[in-house]
Amino acid sequence: MREIENFFTVRWRELDISHHSSFIASMSNNIFKTKSISALLAVAQEGGGLKRTLGAVNLIALGIGAIIGAGLFVRTAAAAAQAAGPAVTLSFIVAAIGCAFAGLCYAEFAASVPISGSAYAYAYVTMGEIVAWIIGWALIMEYALGAATVSIAWSEYLNKFLEAVAGTKIPPEWCHSPFEGGYINAPALFILLILTLVLIRGTEESATLNSVLVGLKLAVVLIFIAVGWQFINPAFHTPYMIPDPATVDMNNLPEHLKGFDFATHTGFFKHGYGGVIGGAAIVFFAFIGFDAVSTTAQEAKNPGRDMPIGILGSLAVCTILYILFGYVLTGVAPWTDFADATKGKEASVAYAISHYMTGYGWLATAVTCAILAGFSSVILVMLMGQSRVFYSMAKDGLVPAVFAELHPTHKTPFKSNWIVFAFVALFAGFIPGDVAGDLTSFGTLLAFVLVCIGILVMRVKMPDMKRPFATPLPWVVAPLGAIICLGMIVALDKVTLLSALAWMAVGLVVYFVYGIHNSKLQKGTDTTLDPTDFLDKGAGH
Repeated sequence: MREIENFFTVRWRELDISHHSSFIASMSNNIFKTKSISALLAVAQEGGGLKRTLGAVNLIALGIGAIIGAGLFVRTAAAAAQAAGPAVTLSFIVAAIGCAFAGLCYAEFAASVPISGSAYAYAYVTMGEIVAWIIGWALIMEYALGAATVSIAWSEYLNKFLEAVAGTKIPPEWCHSPFEGGYINAPALFILLILTLVLIRGTEESATLNSVLVGLKLAVVLIFIAVGWQFINPAFHTPYMIPDPATVDMNNLPEHLKGFDFATHTGFFKHGYGGVIGGAAIVFFAFIGFDAVSTTAQEAKNPGRDMPIGILGSLAVCTILYILFGYVLTGVAPWTDFADATKGKEASVAYAISHYMTGYGWLATAVTCAILAGFSSVILVMLMGQSRVFYSMAKDGLVPAVFAELHPTHKTPFKSNWIVFAFVALFAGFIPGDVAGDLTSFGTLLAFVLVCIGILVMRVKMPDMKRPFATPLPWVVAPLGAIICLGMIVALDKVTLLSALAWMAVGLVVYFVYGIHNSKLQKGTDTTLDPTDFLDKGAGH
């Protein structure tokens, strides 16, 4: 404790920014130090070495590429089976409302502060270094674990595709984690490696590949909705919500619910309206991605105009598709099938087509193939987002400088790409997908909450700053966004919450052991220091 106090005391004297005798006061002022908007905008204008190659269409494609993936094709069935039943459509609406509020806040930040780093960078200029660090650490759960989760889903669908086309499968021990009775998930590692190489090659090349993959993915979703609509069985939508197990009459159940064990749905967030909220917390993973657009702000051609279009445009398109998709999927196959590991728990879309859409076996194969392409685009954007967050943190000195080193030819953070690959590969190869997926949702929701709060802080601290896009009704939109996202955090299961809190605790240890000692802001060598930090805050300011 004495060493920490001495460090802050010396640092305070070096910067001559406070004469507080209180250790707690000095530490608080130091860790909540913010950057100057004007200086940060100057850095953004220079580009920091990153190429400005992305237009509005590229950004929308990146958003859709990150959003539509495992969340839709895997988490929809999981949410229906675990919490919402056919009312997963309502879960999508709840999650979309929370995301819309957060998306409006992201759009203002991305247009006003077009710097690489997303919510991490926004927090640095509004709430200070410690909050920025917390968000940056939480974003590792979003992007890195998100990429791991989707690569695991990619592995599952690859097996489905190989079985349909070649009548063979990868041995289970080589496509499952040790926690699932396997050795390693080799296909997941393979796709991560290929996409890491693409990212190192260049941002423009990555965006082009992503656009092609997004086109295939959208075609699949639209075909499934159009064809599947003809096979909807209205009985599967009755009852629309999972009934309370305490009131279920086992002798008077619809045929598709007979024999199902409702004891697994006794919790508040497992049935009824509570199940809709619980389902929203699960399918929220399906909306992760629109915020990844903001990590490329420093590579956008016209960020003031294009960033809001990319963020809000991709979110709007995907929300409509999600509601339609969830309605069709739970109408084609009963939600109880998705709770059965021997039926539709894995590769639920292909299962629904194969077992309930007579004459469309070919579509199951086509869907599986295109889903593989779609998952690839999600992994691509997630890996890109994580490397950009690390790039920004490294430029600030909070993580080692190696994360900010750019390739001499391609101008991409290639060393960061390799380190991210190694980290993500550990989770993808050795951790079950549902565990990583729920942790991803926590990290994203926490970032959303802090971004919503950050907008209000920026409105108070910088009321006159130029805002190419302004959040409408900020004192309504931002609080509602924070409250809804907090509600979805609470709805996550206890194991996920405890694991996430442990992860955040580790992050704070890393910050106080490494980050704060190497922070350019703390050393006074950062050009984006907030000039107000040099005021004597103990003298009535």
